[in-house]
Amino acid sequence: MSKKRKNMLHMYVSDQEEKQIHDRMTETGFASLSAYLRSMALDGYIIHVDLSDIRALTKLLGMCSKNLNQYVRRANETGSIYAADIEDLNERLNEIRADMKTILKQFEKYSKTR
Repeated sequence: MSKKRKNMLHMYVSDQEEKQIHDRMTETGFASLSAYLRSMALDGYIIHVDLSDIRALTKLLGMCSKNLNQYVRRANETGSIYAADIEDLNERLNEIRADMKTILKQFEKYSKTR
């Protein structure tokens, strides 16, 4: 069931404020100015999450996966695998796990405040 909106609110802003409002609306992914302003007025805040760290970790995981595939291929071809390769891969995966824990803790802070 959709809500009927019949009341209109008016406000005045400067040219600079209007530009800032539109910029923030675009950053947060809203297509409609009224939806953005309504969300800001009712919720009080919108959290824009920078996912660049997660994208970087995803890229590192892909690299580790490729290395693992190469190690398996070498093991199948030669019948042996180097312990140093496995140790190096394990260290990199542990670093990625630690970074992911840090990122998840940051997300937990946001989810607890809402």
